[in-house]
Amino acid sequence: QVQLVESGGGLVQPGGSLTLSCAASGFTFSRYVMFWHRQAPGKERELVALITSAGGSTTYADSMKGRFTISRDNVKNMVYLQMSSLKPEDTAVYYCKAGDLLHEYWGQGTQVTVSS
Repeated sequence: QVQLVESGGGLVQPGGSLTLSCAASGFTFSRYVMFWHRQAPGKERELVALITSAGGSTTYADSMKGRFTISRDNVKNMVYLQMSSLKPEDTAVYYCKAGDLLHEYWGQGTQVTVSS
């Protein structure tokens, strides 16, 4: 069955860095666009970043540009989100998503808390 399992979340101080990982299985990973979304308490889920199937193109939400980097490894079926210069407003549950024209798969999320 399809599985997306996020890891790497935790508590980090403002200005710190964290790298999230998402392990994919049960589908042809290299054919899917991969996304990171996040949802803060009381707010709607929002797009953080996406990376095309071959990894040739990335897109970021404006507030993440220059601070976050999405990458993928199509051999290991992994997608990553490197986060730096973290701010308290980056506190959220971060979700990995795989998508193509017909399908959309979500992970269970990993909590990131930015606090001193």
